[in-house]
Amino acid sequence: MQNITVIGAGTMGNGIAHVFAQSGFSVALVDISQEALDKAIATIDKNLSRLVAKEKISEETKQSALNNITTFTQIDKGVQHADLVVEAATENIDLKLKIFKNIDELTANNVILATNTSSISITKIASVTTKPENVIGMHFMNPVPIMKLVEVIRGYATSNEVTDKVMQLSKTLGKVPVEVNDYPGFIANRILMPMINEAIYSLYEGVAGVYEIDTVMKLGMAHPMGPLQLADFIGLDVCLSILEVLHDGFGNPKYAPCPLLVNMVTAGKKGVKSGEGFYDWSHGTKELVVSSNFS
Repeated sequence: MQNITVIGAGTMGNGIAHVFAQSGFSVALVDISQEALDKAIATIDKNLSRLVAKEKISEETKQSALNNITTFTQIDKGVQHADLVVEAATENIDLKLKIFKNIDELTANNVILATNTSSISITKIASVTTKPENVIGMHFMNPVPIMKLVEVIRGYATSNEVTDKVMQLSKTLGKVPVEVNDYPGFIANRILMPMINEAIYSLYEGVAGVYEIDTVMKLGMAHPMGPLQLADFIGLDVCLSILEVLHDGFGNPKYAPCPLLVNMVTAGKKGVKSGEGFYDWSHGTKELVVSSNFS
């Protein structure tokens, strides 16, 4: 595999495009918005420049990586030469099913179709294609250029050959792939999201404040950031979506999203992306929100 198409130029999409391009692959980055594509290239340029400044890569490597990326606003042109398509669109099942039905029709039978979904069933996504054996989950972690893990998720029909290829490809990118089976939340979010939800419940019930909850988990459990800060970083809307997938998939009340999380997302408080969540991010740094709404 040499030609990689990444669909979606947001945070995850531009990060995935970055690591493939830096590893020498030819990357087609696709988004319906030219503005999003321009922003993605600027972000990749900035992140590569940071690596040059730290002397981790050369200026030549940076330019080569940027030259490996071509942008497209039309999906048919973007997947024309693809050996592998990685979908990194918004975590919305209807959108993903629409994209996979489309790319299935536009690509040859030997093209691997991967999704970066963090919780949606690979088997369900594969069901709208004519080649479910080629559909697989490639769940990168954010920020993609830094985080080593790739959760490789096998759908019910995913072939051994495709799984082996994606595992090896992930290693080529300098990542550590871990193979898991297709159940709600997979492994990463099945464990992470209930912890974040419980932290939100602890705040909601007045057990402790934002600073206190995050400090306990950082200093007591050696987590690099507390669960509420991490939720802000992930996006509270994304956390809510994943919890809803877990709750619907297992039917267990332990996965029910905390009412505080639901209210915050409804009010537009989505974390870093909106400028405010459990912390105030409006100035580009983390500050505590002084609010009586955390109850």
